Formats: sequence, C-alpha cells, structure tokens
Amino acid sequence: MSMDFNLFMNDVVQQARKEIVAAGYTELKTPEDVNETLTKKGTTLVMVNSVCGCAGGIARPAAAHAVHYDKRPDQLVTVFAGQDKDATASARDMFTGYPPSSPSFALLKDGQLMTMVERHEIEGHDPMSVVAKLQAAFDEFCEEV
Repeated sequence: MSMDFNLFMNDVVQQARKEIVAAGYTELKTPEDVNETLTKKGTTLVMVNSVCGCAGGIARPAAAHAVHYDKRPDQLVTVFAGQDKDATASARDMFTGYPPSSPSFALLKDGQLMTMVERHEIEGHDPMSVVAKLQAAFDEFCEEV
C-alpha cells in the first residue's frame, strides 16, 4: 500500500469516529471498556461502526437521527470494526446468535441482547428506514426520557 492510501484511510477513519461521537455516542476502544459498559443496568445501543459506504451514508446518519425520540437507550456507545479489533470482538461475543456484521446496531438491556439491526438491514436501505427499525426497538425496550 502506498503512503497516500494509508493517509487517506486514516482520514476516513478519523472522520467516521468524529461523526459518531458528535452524534452523542461514546467510543469503546478496549475489551475492558466493552465489558464494563455493556453489562450495566439499563439499555445500551451499540453501533458497530466501519469505513464502508453504507456506514457513512446510512448507518451513522441513522444513529444520529434515531436518538431524537421520546424513548431512547440509557447509553449510546460504539465500537469500530477493523480498527478497535479487540473491543469489537468483545462486543460481538455478547451478540449471541448473530454473525459478525458491520455496520450494525445491537440493543442490550441489563447486559442481555434484545435485538440487532444487521448490515443486510442497513445496506441498500435509506437512513430513515434504519431510523424506523431502531425507534421500533426503542419503543419495545426503552423508557421515555
């Protein structure tokens, strides 16, 4: 790989991180962060971030818009597939019954997986349909704010 490509990818990764943090999500970069955060009481939305086009064009915008709702998770967190590999693996260990998928969303309650929105439900869909899936999960599992 050329140096220019590596610099470009670093810019893409940094932009992807900035977008999700600006939307109110906390980055979990280590397995310890993941284990401590995902086992807390309450509801937690985990966005599995990535550098693919459907993450930037669909998943991150949906993540930002979905939380402007009368019911929402207590915690908003993100792991970055392909970047923070150990943290992502630890999170995926908790997504029992679902294959690794990025981008994706997992909604946990009291440390237990309630539902997922997988890549095949994101890629090829518009951001508002993903927002609708997330908000339906919030209706089912989250309290009003």
